[in-house]
Amino acid sequence: MANNLKYYYGTGRRKTAVARVRIFAGNGKTVVNDKEIVLPDVVLEPLKLVGKLESFDISVKVNGGGKEGQLDAIRHGISRALIVLNPEFRPQLKKVGFLTRDPREVERKKPGLKKARRAPQWSKR
Repeated sequence: MANNLKYYYGTGRRKTAVARVRIFAGNGKTVVNDKEIVLPDVVLEPLKLVGKLESFDISVKVNGGGKEGQLDAIRHGISRALIVLNPEFRPQLKKVGFLTRDPREVERKKPGLKKARRAPQWSKR
């Protein structure tokens, strides 16, 4: 991606994954962490919803989390970047739920327990 082009920026988050998304005017090319890849359709839903699927190139830097969390973070970042591009897209994206940051995170393990809530097996004798 050329650095001198005009772009629109959005940060997406999910669990511990953070995606820094830039969208450029282009023809639908996607670059994630400096590698050109094809993103699943679920991630490109915000672009499809506003009818701009083939009119933007996407550049993403994503770190943290696992594969699913990163994909959801990218979708969230794309949605936020589209709002920077055109604030009139906000009602459409909000109605479908693409602007909502999913707050669920892994609960920490507590002392004396095997996991966050799983207690050791109890025996009567």
